[in-house]
Amino acid sequence: MSKAAKKKSSKKRSGSEAAQFDQKTIQEFKEAFGIMDQNKDGIIDKGDLKDLYASMGQIASDKQIEDMIKEAPGPINFTVFLTLFGERLTGTDPEATIVGAFAMFDKKDCGKIKEEDLVKILQNRRGEPLDEDELKAMYKGKPPIENGEVDYKAFAHLITTGAQEELASA
Repeated sequence: MSKAAKKKSSKKRSGSEAAQFDQKTIQEFKEAFGIMDQNKDGIIDKGDLKDLYASMGQIASDKQIEDMIKEAPGPINFTVFLTLFGERLTGTDPEATIVGAFAMFDKKDCGKIKEEDLVKILQNRRGEPLDEDELKAMYKGKPPIENGEVDYKAFAHLITTGAQEELASA
């Protein structure tokens, strides 16, 4: 391999963490960014995060919001958003990613969320909501719900391993 080719290939690897994502993943992140950017100004700020939590029936403290905003080196535009996720997802598996997403709604930090919150999340009109048939199919999979609470770590495990088993049997 020539010096120029080596330099070019190493340069590609040392670029932004965002470069590790394929087009489908980037499109999914664009959708997520669009959901989070409540005022559609191209920047996720404190107001956007508060509104996002409110839309899910949650109230986030100012400290929680400020801690999230502080994770970014500056204003959170789409590129910064992708880079933050690239840094966080490097070396993580889909199960850990799902657990992290559900943890945002775990006010008591106990590993559980209310069943009604799970349904709200899965039927949120801002993302790709589950319809009634998909929701019924989810319940057929016997999710870990007890006394109206979902063990979201076990649920994430069920989602990721169930999908793998389904692919293996196809």
